[in-house]
Amino acid sequence: MADLVRFSVSLESDLLAEFDRYCQAHHFATRSEAIRQLLRETLTAQAWEADAEDVAATLTLVYDHHRTQLSERLLELQHEHTDVVVASSHVHLDHAHCMEVIFLRGKAGVLREIASKLRGLKGIRKGELVVARTSQTP
Repeated sequence: MADLVRFSVSLESDLLAEFDRYCQAHHFATRSEAIRQLLRETLTAQAWEADAEDVAATLTLVYDHHRTQLSERLLELQHEHTDVVVASSHVHLDHAHCMEVIFLRGKAGVLREIASKLRGLKGIRKGELVVARTSQTP
């Protein structure tokens, strides 16, 4: 872990009060923890937009498994991208619906493209991509 550095920030009192309510609502132990989380989220978004070389992501898909050839197409697309598909997990939600979480790692642009292809398949009810940076440099 890097050395801990302290710095001060000047805020308007109403902004600080709103931030404290945010911290309490999200159960942050301290303001510092909340600021660290917000900074990480912002830097991750920036790296994603800058097409960072090394990002990790999960793609969560909810779909109708009765849809003709959807399961086969999901597997086919994952096998076409074994260079970035790390793993996947599959659960049955009910008689008709499944959820699959696909773990990805690679260049941001490639992950965006694969996620778009998978989310765009007929029968996908929901597709959500969550990204995490794997390095400190974009």
